[in-house]
Amino acid sequence: MDQQPRGRGRGVPAQNVWTTRAETHSRSTNTGRQQSTNKQPIKDIPRSTRKFEEACAQIKASVDKHVAKLTEELSDSGSEEDETNNDNSIISTVLNLYGKSSSELGKIEQVLKDSLRSGTSVCLICIASVKKSDFIWSCTKCFCSLHLSCIQRWAKDSIYFQTEAASDQLAPGQFVDPRKFNWCCPKCRAEYPQTAIPSTYYCYCLKTQEPRFDPWLVPHSCGSKCEKLLQPECKHACLLLCHPGPCPPCPQTVSVTCFCAKSPVETRRCSSQTWSCGKKCSKLLPCKEHKCEVICHSGICPPCPKKSSQNCLCGSKKEERPCHSIEFQCDKVCRKMLDCGHHRCETICHAGKCATCPLALPRTCPCGKKAVTVACTVEVGGCGDTCCKLLECGIHECAERCHKGKCGTCWQMRFQSCRCGLKKKELPCYKEFQCETKCKHIKDCRRHPCNRKCCTGSCPPCDQVCNRPLGCKNHKCTSRCHQGPCYPCDRTVDITCSCGRTKITVPCGRERQTKPPKCSLPCTKPPDCHHESRTKHVCHAGSCPPCKQTCLKVSERCGHICKAPCHTSVLVQVAAPSQKRAGPWEPEQAPKMEIRKLPCPPCPVKVPVTCLGEHETADWPCHLSVPSSCGRPCGRELYCTNHTCTKPCHVVSMNPRNCQQCEEVCSKNRPEDCTHPCGRGKCHPGPCPTCTKLIKHSCHCGLNPQLVRCNELSDSSAPGSTPSREQLLSCKDRCPKLLACKHRCPLSCHSGDCAAQLDCVTTVHVSCPCKRIKKSMACNVRSKQPAISCDDICRRKQDQELKLKEEKERAKREEEERVNRIELEQFQRKFDKRRNKDRRRPDETSAPPSRPIQFYFLVVAVILVAIIMAFMWSRV
Repeated sequence: MDQQPRGRGRGVPAQNVWTTRAETHSRSTNTGRQQSTNKQPIKDIPRSTRKFEEACAQIKASVDKHVAKLTEELSDSGSEEDETNNDNSIISTVLNLYGKSSSELGKIEQVLKDSLRSGTSVCLICIASVKKSDFIWSCTKCFCSLHLSCIQRWAKDSIYFQTEAASDQLAPGQFVDPRKFNWCCPKCRAEYPQTAIPSTYYCYCLKTQEPRFDPWLVPHSCGSKCEKLLQPECKHACLLLCHPGPCPPCPQTVSVTCFCAKSPVETRRCSSQTWSCGKKCSKLLPCKEHKCEVICHSGICPPCPKKSSQNCLCGSKKEERPCHSIEFQCDKVCRKMLDCGHHRCETICHAGKCATCPLALPRTCPCGKKAVTVACTVEVGGCGDTCCKLLECGIHECAERCHKGKCGTCWQMRFQSCRCGLKKKELPCYKEFQCETKCKHIKDCRRHPCNRKCCTGSCPPCDQVCNRPLGCKNHKCTSRCHQGPCYPCDRTVDITCSCGRTKITVPCGRERQTKPPKCSLPCTKPPDCHHESRTKHVCHAGSCPPCKQTCLKVSERCGHICKAPCHTSVLVQVAAPSQKRAGPWEPEQAPKMEIRKLPCPPCPVKVPVTCLGEHETADWPCHLSVPSSCGRPCGRELYCTNHTCTKPCHVVSMNPRNCQQCEEVCSKNRPEDCTHPCGRGKCHPGPCPTCTKLIKHSCHCGLNPQLVRCNELSDSSAPGSTPSREQLLSCKDRCPKLLACKHRCPLSCHSGDCAAQLDCVTTVHVSCPCKRIKKSMACNVRSKQPAISCDDICRRKQDQELKLKEEKERAKREEEERVNRIELEQFQRKFDKRRNKDRRRPDETSAPPSRPIQFYFLVVAVILVAIIMAFMWSRV
């Protein structure tokens, strides 16, 4: 099919508006016939291609079958997880005894729905789903459910690592009691004592041990009443059946008053029995001066916010302090005289009487064996006995007399064993003996050796970082090196929607399998087209759908508004797949696509268009609104004003030269006696121009042809015209005709006979035969006088000239002979010199030296030149 042209000069030319309907019908009929004749039968598909398509279809069918089977297995996995009952009926059974106030049970209902749904509960330790038949443990704070075996291992490992960390900070020989450490919940970090490490699987209410799975009950529930004390404690028990999660608020009613007890008693729910009346508390504060100004509240009134002037305990300093801090101490030492009268009190600011002098109390000697009571001014000395205090070594006693201060170092020698027990050595008691033997035991991590010098056998825990990749494949284990698998990554990842306003938190590592959350908020991505905003749609992943708004751009060419769908950002196929599939096992390659900005389509608005010749006007689409020819003859008067334009309809302008040029020959009448055509040649407006062609015409004398314009020659025939014909045909040169005296006619070119000889005034030079005597005269005068003859002077002069000429010829001959003689002598000397040189050259043979042939040619040439020159001088 022919495509619609997208612009000027492209595609199939548009149908001319000015063509008739009959022509259009005939053209469409011919086109249909041509298309029907151009149809060709489709060739058969090759056998190889058909086999390839069959193989692809078989592989696709087997893959679909395998995927369907896996989907069925996943949906049917775990018979204990099959939901055989209606969740709503189970939830209504659990909440039946609570009453009709279901507005307070929203959180409980959501927890029950999650527990009834398969795969929603995940163990945070092993990152595996908690099945309905698994043994679990539930935290009493955050109510998360974990595998019983996982929480047992978690608690033991937590206590072990705390014990090892504490033992590393103690001195050698000291031990840590592991019973003082607690373990915590992996989710909320709530601490539990070691006695609370679970060893048995209980239901949620902790009444039934190892409850059996019942499809008609909530998983891990015993089916009886919960009966846990409600929180906050109100001495009422939970009325729901054994359930996961927190217990609901207490539904009982009680009669209570507000916090400040000023309002009358009201009947309220037990869960909300504490309430505030909104009035001031007005209770007397501990300062005994002000009242509480806080709105009716629970608990003890806050401290008094006002300030007052107060004295310190000793009374020496007074400050402006908050009213609730009644007692304060200054920095002054008491320095009052004690009862003994010898010493002063060293206690910092205190109230009441100073204490008794500490030196007046019973005292002992430095070794502590003898107790005495003496005056405070008397110093207690040594008792004179041996000190006997145990030294720092913990084995020997001090042997000095009772003394003050610290006992000295133990210097007794003894054999000491090293810590590892392999070697012994005699050393002073205060020194510790350590050998250089390295321990080769493997640490508790079962990966690294101890390598500690003189190890006691209790190798310390491995202090290296584990640094093994965790299950999340994003982080590495930062714990100390340990046995067994690492704990799961404790980090979480926020997965957001495209706009980032809706997010879910998942354990680290699950972000690859977790789909982004569904967001119901409107998409906030900026438009990639020229519109200010996109069509409102819900937040989504990937790129936004193509803009369906109207373009509304103003065309720069015609000024119309584009009403086509937006085409600023359109996905366009750029290139087809470059490679073919090697077999049916390879996926089909997608064509290369790009987002490009397409131009606006041709403007379809109908606009009136007048033909080039302004014969008629018709409506055309705007993109084709270019004036064209209607095919009619133009009919305008040509520039010659004698004919009209026969060209088809063409561009009209104020200048008539846009029409065709008149090609006719000028047919107007020529002037009389003019045989030339019109000078303009073609047809022209107005009279013909004057004929200015040159005519070649002989002059009167017949020597110089004259070029005369046609109009001048024809006009000169008229009587009284200037110039006359005689003047036009005269060449203005001297007449070439000769008179009887053989001189030219003195007149200019003329018609008729020349002048007579007597009129010749040409100057003639007349001389004697020797040319010495010369005279000038007119031609007509010379004809009347005789000729001039030579005199005696002329004859003597002729004789002298003859003698002088003969003398010159004789001197010339003598000079030539002298020059020839000199040249011959020079040539002879050169020739003799060459011959002597050849004679001195050594030669084995006695034969005379042979001369080259060039020598003979040279001699002959010189002789000929001499002869020619002599002949020429003789002629001169």
